[in-house]
Amino acid sequence: MINTGKLAGRTLFITGASRGIGKAIALRAAQDGANVVIAAKTADPHPKLPGTIYTAAKEIEAVGGKALPCVVDVRDEGAVRTAVQNAVAKFGGIDIVVNNASAISLTPTEQTDMKRYDLMHQINTRGTFLVSKECIPYLRKSNHAHILNISPPLNMAPHWFSNHVAYTMAKYGMSMCVLGMAKELESANIAVNALWPRTAIHTAAMEMLTGKESDQFSRKPEIMADAAYAILSKEPRSVTGKFLIDDEVLKAEGITDMKQYACVPENADKLMPDFFLDVEPEKLVEFAAEGSHAASLKKPAAAAAGGKIEGLFLKIESLLSEEIVRKTGAVYEFKVKGEEAGTWFADLKNGTGKVGKGNPPATADAVLTMDSKHFFDMFTGKLKPANAFMTGKLKISGDLQKAMKLEKLMGGLKSKL
Repeated sequence: MINTGKLAGRTLFITGASRGIGKAIALRAAQDGANVVIAAKTADPHPKLPGTIYTAAKEIEAVGGKALPCVVDVRDEGAVRTAVQNAVAKFGGIDIVVNNASAISLTPTEQTDMKRYDLMHQINTRGTFLVSKECIPYLRKSNHAHILNISPPLNMAPHWFSNHVAYTMAKYGMSMCVLGMAKELESANIAVNALWPRTAIHTAAMEMLTGKESDQFSRKPEIMADAAYAILSKEPRSVTGKFLIDDEVLKAEGITDMKQYACVPENADKLMPDFFLDVEPEKLVEFAAEGSHAASLKKPAAAAAGGKIEGLFLKIESLLSEEIVRKTGAVYEFKVKGEEAGTWFADLKNGTGKVGKGNPPATADAVLTMDSKHFFDMFTGKLKPANAFMTGKLKISGDLQKAMKLEKLMGGLKSKL
């Protein structure tokens, strides 16, 4: 997308802009010569996540923008109010708010501790409400006022709640702000919209959640940045109260080549769908590109029949080593449904590891439930665990991050199975 200059001199207040999607949106606006308030917590380098508000500020200024780094925890009313006042003092006002800061924990009800529940709701829902509330008086004075929440379309399909109800509630809280504020602020000519990705977006946070190989079937943050730029460049009255999807926004702008946004171009037709799409999990395969992991679910899983699950675990046991145990450090319980129903375990935390039938000898860190017809495909590399989870074929309870470590293990074993 070519810069139009429509955001030149505009002031954007972006939460969580020190890295990922937030920073990508900031850089895109900065190329127009926009002023960007980087409202994020990271002032000192994070041990696992790259970037601080100060490194982001340097990048913004390097491409032609002006930056104001502000240490802001969106849970802190005082910190938010101070950052807004500093922004107005430096740049003379606020034209655009991007509520990007978010917390995630993909855990079912019993495995969601209240500290994590509170964190998600305080950052996602309350933080979005608070930042918007504090900025609205200044948005009223702008002739190009926008609020853009990085949140999903409101979809009441039960499966989007059942696996991670706390997270869904928190993200939908951001989307409900769009629904209500768009109507509330319509007369003030303040546009309020939501933007959400069609596919997984590769960020440092996504890598921590699903593993280093998550980029293989993800798009770059730049697709969200380009879509946000297109939305924020429009006159406020022309688009408000919408739940927009990144590639749909770009197609409406005449951009049809989505391959440029794939982290791995050869996998551009094999991308992992993001959450909250308006299709049932079992119907996602109907829309999957030929050759993708989702499309492979259409094919008969004949390999899973005839006692293959037991043979699979025997083979895995023969391949275990102290190195695999050291890198994994988790105990798994597998509840296999369907033709080869049974309970299996993999102790990849102790000694050289052990697998077998029945309950694990120690408390499982993660319990994975799946039909036998897909189970064999998952362990032999035909079906990625993350994709199986997102399409509802794999149910996970317990520690999701440890569960996703299996993907790396399977990658190392698939050539030997």
